[in-house]
Amino acid sequence: MTDFTGGDPEAATPAYLIRGVRVVGAEPTDLLLSGGVVAQTGRGLDARGARVVDGDGLVALPGLVDLHTHLREPGREDAETVESGSRAAALGGYTAVCAMANTSPVADTAGVVEQVWRLGREAGLVDVQPIGAVTVGLAGERLAELGAMAESAARVRIFSDDGHCVADPRLMRRALEYVKAFDGVIAQHAEEPRLTEGAQMHEGEVSTRLGLTGWPAVAEEAIIARDVLLAEHVGSRLHVCHLSTAGSVEVLRHAKKRGVRVTAEVTPHHLLLTDERAVSYDPVFKVNPPLRTAADVSALREALVEGIIDIVATDHAPHALEDKECEWAYARPGMLGLETALSVLLDVLGQRWDLIAERMSRTPARIAGLSEHGRDPAPGVPANLTLVDPAARRTIDPGEQASRSRNTPYAGLTLPGRIVATFLRGEPTVLDGKAVK
Repeated sequence: MTDFTGGDPEAATPAYLIRGVRVVGAEPTDLLLSGGVVAQTGRGLDARGARVVDGDGLVALPGLVDLHTHLREPGREDAETVESGSRAAALGGYTAVCAMANTSPVADTAGVVEQVWRLGREAGLVDVQPIGAVTVGLAGERLAELGAMAESAARVRIFSDDGHCVADPRLMRRALEYVKAFDGVIAQHAEEPRLTEGAQMHEGEVSTRLGLTGWPAVAEEAIIARDVLLAEHVGSRLHVCHLSTAGSVEVLRHAKKRGVRVTAEVTPHHLLLTDERAVSYDPVFKVNPPLRTAADVSALREALVEGIIDIVATDHAPHALEDKECEWAYARPGMLGLETALSVLLDVLGQRWDLIAERMSRTPARIAGLSEHGRDPAPGVPANLTLVDPAARRTIDPGEQASRSRNTPYAGLTLPGRIVATFLRGEPTVLDGKAVK
């Protein structure tokens, strides 16, 4: 049990002194959090007036940043709300999340993105940055109000029709040209829809054996190849959502060598799980893009370490029970991810703290333009950080998660690492592994 002592519990913004913590795995030091920033670092800091957190054995990371979260509100509050999703994020060590636009109504206007942004501020658990839709209603027919969303209080900088591909190349080009004016980003769900009609899982040996219609890897790779050429032609920023195949890695590698302004993400589940999971016909393993082969998983891991894949993003996709506890063919695709992402990365990469900080905090914050996030704890830096116990191991119990949904693919798995505390601008959102509010 971590000890939290001292300080004035009635103070509006008490200072916190974290004793003997290893910042991004370095030698133990003390961190004094006060006034929303890291006020001091060093050994033997004065604890007068501060609540003391015993950081012995813990690692401090810059607060995690998720570039791909589905919070479902407005419209599907039975699956998730901004508040419940924010709590799940904080418990997972996140201090900022980017909320995807496939809500109901779709976040394709300034009014809807501002609603999501305000709900995030009211919850006060993480910074919720809305992602705006690229096209009206995600229909892929005409551009949404990109400029109005960019100029709104939410200051939207990333736009995505995630869940749907912007399949029309002319429309994709126009979107890239439009956001270039304010250095925005188009985040593409890379899926050629004419190649995935009726698809149920990855196209390969397992799909053939199970008799399920396959989702071919080339459906992803073809769109990425097209879009990097468009981004190069326009000179705009492209982000590829949930990369899942070895072939996509090679397309991305080539594009980066050419200097294309492209970044890409991989999900924790695509780094750990394979299409063999579909043998159980358990719809919890149905996801888009689908789980791929062991060879794809290996290529994705190598690309993440190398930096060809820039970040890890959860694609946290909560679903109500009736949308998952049904026949495979009728189940909605998607998995929970916020509360388990760091543990999966520790399982996959080991305790490579600088790499984890780069892929889960610094780079996603930079892509999203979240200047207060993704910064290692140091004097004067906003106190957005998380404390991890790397020695802990936990067995995932869906009933203990903060999300309103239960569709985690890791149920029953024992994974390394435990989030002990999360701080947002110096105020705790999680203490001793429990949400503060």
